[in-house]
Amino acid sequence: MSEPVWRADLGDGTYRNPVLNADWSDPDVVRVGDDYYLTASSFGRAPGLPILHSRDLVNWRILGHALERLEPADAFARPRHDCGVWAPSIRHHEGRFWIFWGDPDAGVYQINAPDPHGPWSAPHLIKPGKGLIDPCPLWDEHGDAYLVHAWAKSRSGVNNRLTGHRMSPDGRELLDEGRVIVDGDAIPGWFTLEGPKLHRRDGWFWILAPAGSVETGWQGAFRSRDFFGPYEERTILAQGRTDVNGPHQGAWVSTPAGEDWFLHFQQRGAYGRVVHLQPMEWDEAGWPVVGDEGEPVAWYRKPKGPAAAVPCAPAVDDTFPDGRYGPQWSWTANPAAGWTTAHDGPGLWLTCHRHEAADDLRLLPNVLVQRLPAESFTATVDLALHSEAVGAKAGLGVLGDAFGWIGLERTADGVRLVHRFASVTTERERDAEHPRPAPAARARLRIEVTPGARCRFSADTGDGFHPSGPVFAATPWRWVGALLAVFATAPPGEGAAGYADFRNFHTTPGQE
Repeated sequence: MSEPVWRADLGDGTYRNPVLNADWSDPDVVRVGDDYYLTASSFGRAPGLPILHSRDLVNWRILGHALERLEPADAFARPRHDCGVWAPSIRHHEGRFWIFWGDPDAGVYQINAPDPHGPWSAPHLIKPGKGLIDPCPLWDEHGDAYLVHAWAKSRSGVNNRLTGHRMSPDGRELLDEGRVIVDGDAIPGWFTLEGPKLHRRDGWFWILAPAGSVETGWQGAFRSRDFFGPYEERTILAQGRTDVNGPHQGAWVSTPAGEDWFLHFQQRGAYGRVVHLQPMEWDEAGWPVVGDEGEPVAWYRKPKGPAAAVPCAPAVDDTFPDGRYGPQWSWTANPAAGWTTAHDGPGLWLTCHRHEAADDLRLLPNVLVQRLPAESFTATVDLALHSEAVGAKAGLGVLGDAFGWIGLERTADGVRLVHRFASVTTERERDAEHPRPAPAARARLRIEVTPGARCRFSADTGDGFHPSGPVFAATPWRWVGALLAVFATAPPGEGAAGYADFRNFHTTPGQE
């Protein structure tokens, strides 16, 4: 097993934050027995709704995904990077796992499964509409079911409010028109109230919900004896004197040992929303106190309970056994048949898929991506281009609202090494370095990422690694962090355009 590029478990009974140092955006967690399961926003990528597993809330591994394809399927046949699956909630009720999420353009969806590995049910649209986001269900001790959600102003024209519904116990329909149960405009100083998570404790309905926006906000708690209110509120976590900006939106989890913990995200620019773990206690008035008296901790003892045998982190590296890619990867749109070629040997064979957006990775649907796994790391992959189609190309890149990549391209004169990029305002890619021959049609490609998501590209075509082009500063989309990417494509035309063989995707830690 390769050394992870970020390790939260310090091996001495303590951990450091973030426990997930990558863009596991809008995390929610549920405990079932001694096991914890986490899901996160996946936006326009497929498969979506990743499922992570842990035994101690510190060490996590990827199990797979709960959503194979996004709905409506035709709407996600092309990349829609900031759309799709926003802020899911995961719960366990009557022997089944439930995930609810909001698509800001379609409404509130629900899926469920008896096992987190699946199979999961088909997406069910429980509440259609524009701007419906961040839903969370609750089944109380009496068997009654409820749903709360927030609003996206970009689609609905309103925000800073939470709407509550009674829900059928089978999670299939809402039983009323809904009403505003928390109005953020009525709370002095509060704005952009969203991301509610609904809980029940000691006869209270609890809503943990952030406000103040992702980069500058705080975490709030609301409680009421009646689901429909009125609710009283407190701020339970804020940046304070720390460097953890906007600490909010996440999961309250109780452990078998009787401890309470809170997982939340921190917005880190091109790195996306990384996940922190905070201790959680209760004051004399019955309100939660998160972190160190309401401020995030950078280091703490691990939760009491069974420890992971070996400290671990979600998979990043991939040897692509039997031509398959691991669960750390997703496509930038719903996948289509023929994007990969099945075979029995090593390596991932990506088809040089002919597409009109071959010169803009942001618009290309057949790009395979995963999260930046740490603030500093180096990613390397071996590439061989098997194509006689002029213009066919493949490479390793960093994809965001701007992108850069290095790889191989077939020309009329042979295969050459190319390094290209596009800025936020550039519609098509352009050269970052003069192309040079790659006569064997093979190369080792490398991206070194240093703090600030500054990316240095290099390649080895047989005579050792040589740096290429200037430093590239990765950029996020509006809600999604930058992504590592591998791809193969070709310009529109007739006939098959060959394939690219990727092998040994490997990362090494950088200097912290």
